[in-house]
Amino acid sequence: MNRPEREAAVRRIMDRTPPRVPPDLYADVVRRGARVLRRRRLLRRLVWLTLCAAAVALLVWALTARPWVEPPSQTTPPLTGW
Repeated sequence: MNRPEREAAVRRIMDRTPPRVPPDLYADVVRRGARVLRRRRLLRRLVWLTLCAAAVALLVWALTARPWVEPPSQTTPPLTGW
């Protein structure tokens, strides 16, 4: 089969009536799509909840540990009696 014959065969196939879709396929697709959307929404909410919990934990740690304050020196004794 040469190229023009193949093109003619493809055109004949494309000119036919469109293929029939089973009637229950649409309902299955809608159900699966809704399930995927619910799962994505749940995952997105879990990610945001985890990020917010991490931010709160970091804030509580920073307020209790105060990492920006320099610790007192313990190598040199304090100067007294000058």
